Amino acid sequence: MTLPACPICGEPATPAFKPFCSARHRDRDLLQWLGEGYRLPGGSALGEDDADGLDKPNSAD
Repeated sequence: MTLPACPICGEPATPAFKPFCSARHRDRDLLQWLGEGYRLPGGSALGEDDADGLDKPNSAD
């Protein structure tokens, strides 16, 4: 069975770190996700009107 290529370097993946070739490349990919390095194209999910009230307390008195 042929393992896919590592998405970081293109080398064959190692079963222990599948789909990556090493722990280093697995961790590098995780840091990309955590640091918001991977993003989908498009605008914000919230419009300007929706985002305005998120940080403000409700003052409906």
